[in-house]
Amino acid sequence: MTGKLPENVAYFARALRIAGLRVGPGAVVEAVEALADGALGGREDVYWALHAIFVKKHEDSAVYDQAFKLFWRRRGLIEKLMAQMSPVTPRVDAPPEKPEAGALRVAEAFAPPQAEEEPPPVELTELSARLTVSERETLKSRDFAQMSAAEIAKARQLIAELRLPDDAVPTRRFQAAHAGARIDPRRTFRRSLRGGGASIDLAFRERAEVHPPLVALVDISGSMAEYSRIFLHFLHAITEQRRRVHSFVFGTRLTNVTRSLRARDPDEALALAGRAAPDWEGGTRIASALHAFNRTWSRRVLSGGAVVLLFTDGLERHLDDELGFEMDRLQRSCRQLVWLNPLLRYDAFEARASGIRAMLPHVDSFRPIHNLAAMADLCAALSPDARQAGDPRQWLKKAG
Repeated sequence: MTGKLPENVAYFARALRIAGLRVGPGAVVEAVEALADGALGGREDVYWALHAIFVKKHEDSAVYDQAFKLFWRRRGLIEKLMAQMSPVTPRVDAPPEKPEAGALRVAEAFAPPQAEEEPPPVELTELSARLTVSERETLKSRDFAQMSAAEIAKARQLIAELRLPDDAVPTRRFQAAHAGARIDPRRTFRRSLRGGGASIDLAFRERAEVHPPLVALVDISGSMAEYSRIFLHFLHAITEQRRRVHSFVFGTRLTNVTRSLRARDPDEALALAGRAAPDWEGGTRIASALHAFNRTWSRRVLSGGAVVLLFTDGLERHLDDELGFEMDRLQRSCRQLVWLNPLLRYDAFEARASGIRAMLPHVDSFRPIHNLAAMADLCAALSPDARQAGDPRQWLKKAG
């Protein structure tokens, strides 16, 4: 291949690597060979050819799309292109705009390299060992969609430190205890027989306690992909703490990813979940997904007073009476139904969408889930002693 196209492909691959994609030298060689064949007709063919080579995970598609639009838009200086991509401060009376997924990570990848002073060895060790207080406070309030690749890596560390409250509930079964007010007659008689009945060694028992199941239904459609990936990291962290955590993802179909999230490495767990769900970043069919869950999985995973976390924006395209019916059935089958909606990050949010209005009457709690602070509030809200938020139906009155 003649010209500067191989150099541009190499530079494009290097920018993708900086943005967080795993792009090696072999992928660059394959990309150059694919473009050298001359079988690609136009811009769309080049887009999907490089997509097939450079994108190995579903969650990398948004970053690749932003990088391709920026790099191959037209010939020019990178600084000018970055100036066009810089965010503009909105007016006070203007409604906030939804940040595009992966835009900040791509902007950092295309930024011109700057010389960095080498910090002292002691400071480098401290910064790599733990996050400072200022970094923690900044990350807690930063929107997931506006985080850079480095901030997302730090946010994953903080998510791994989150702990669910001790919400164990007593069951009808008993277990052995060292002391207590309830005597275990069977174990007591067995102990006395060992000594010939000359003495009686009392044995005690107490009610066994178990954590109620936690079931998560995560929307992985195109509008939710940037937030659902971070929430799956949260589910992976609590899956390591508990055994009774069941995770499902849905776009146009329902997929059980519980076994995938049990992998010890979080990146491996999300990769397995991505391969198990072919409808990642596709359309949304909330009613059909809830119908599949209620029909196939409800009786298997909702026993024992389960808590259901429904993670979706509620923007259902094909709306009918089935959505309200399935939501009502789901609420009646669990102890608590918590709806987590990233759209609540906007102060001007109103429940005007038909799908949201159909779902709100059937949830027990309606909470935001767009940053680390919201995740910490969710962990605290799952405590049995925590005061529940106001009635979610109040959102319908505000919009009405």
